Amino acid sequence: MGNLTVKQIENSRPKDKPYKLTDGDGLQLRVATDGAKSWLVRYMLDGKERQYRLPELYGEGDGRLGLKEAREEATLIRSLARKGIDIQVKVDDERKAELDRVTQAKANEKTLQNLFDEWVKTVDRKDGGKELQRSFKRDVFPTVGDYQLGKVHPEHIEKILRGVVKRGSHRSAVALFADIKQMFRWAARKRAWKTLFENPTEEIDLRKDKILPREYEGGERTRALSEDEIRELARKLPDAGLMPKTQIAMWLMLSCCCRISEVIQTRWEHVDFDKREWVIPKEHSKNGKAHTVYLSDFALSQFNALKKLADSKVWCFPDTTGKTFVCTKSTTKQIRDRQMAGQGRKPMTNRAKNADALLLTGGDWVPHDLRRTGATLMQSIKVAPAIIERVLNHVEPSKLIRTYQTYDYAEEKREAWNRLGNKLTDLLPQLA
Repeated sequence: MGNLTVKQIENSRPKDKPYKLTDGDGLQLRVATDGAKSWLVRYMLDGKERQYRLPELYGEGDGRLGLKEAREEATLIRSLARKGIDIQVKVDDERKAELDRVTQAKANEKTLQNLFDEWVKTVDRKDGGKELQRSFKRDVFPTVGDYQLGKVHPEHIEKILRGVVKRGSHRSAVALFADIKQMFRWAARKRAWKTLFENPTEEIDLRKDKILPREYEGGERTRALSEDEIRELARKLPDAGLMPKTQIAMWLMLSCCCRISEVIQTRWEHVDFDKREWVIPKEHSKNGKAHTVYLSDFALSQFNALKKLADSKVWCFPDTTGKTFVCTKSTTKQIRDRQMAGQGRKPMTNRAKNADALLLTGGDWVPHDLRRTGATLMQSIKVAPAIIERVLNHVEPSKLIRTYQTYDYAEEKREAWNRLGNKLTDLLPQLA
């Protein structure tokens, strides 16, 4: 059904006389001389063609009717006409009740999965919503995916979040709750959805409802390894049961101040050994901007060691098939599994048994902490904060500065990485 598109409707402009755009199945859009766009539905009753103007004008939001909703209204009106019910005639209570029942019954069938499928199309995220799809498929849909919206209650959401927290993913629980709230608040503003549910997230408080443990400090980590811990890590990594490539990935994160995903997705074509440069393409960086890392002696030695282990001509860190890069999440899990004893948890089935192999004196750590540690070491050797921000490939928050101050600080960044590399060589001469 339907020939019109939202783009066509948005691009339609008023003319000297009103005109109509035909969608199909009796639905038309009338464009008035003042630009107002209204919906017309043509239908047959008792052998005669009739026309009805829907009360809402075209558009989004309360009191407006989009293309999809107008089609649904047209289908309902024509369906009623086939039953002998004229939308324009004042019907008796029984017929009006039937109309309301049919409409409400259809709406009540919509599930949380249906809501998610509509909402995720509107979400503008760098990965196109893939992480949303993954997290809801893993944690939300198994519990309430097929529930009608009106039957989703706060206790269901709490159960989902407690399950995420139970497996130790506190930050994931916070992020998931924020996404669920965003979805329901979006629905509460939409005519087609807002009457179908009472928002089950409004009265949930992760702290007061004791979903998060009391010791949880929030989503922002500040963990940076001390110099003694860096030496401790160098002693423990070789005996932790990790692949040599995974160990090298950790040192690259530390010496280059980069993210685990940027390291793991590296291709050999991105590394120029002669120029001592590693280019992180824009599609791999968090801010969507290409980033050149000037390799210190320490960092270059890690890439040389990695080259000797290379079993792929394309990927620096290939998976077992050799067709793509290894999963970044699995790398993080390997590090976490080797610290479970310090978190009061038992090793999972078929996972690493040496549950304290990488636990450091200062407590547990995650790979991303190495990026912060590298930046902190730069700070300790008097690298200017503005240069550290550029080493980290952070976006300048001031639009004015971004627009008018375009110097790339290449030499200053090269010097910063070299000074960090020298510092690491002093700390870890066995790795240089």
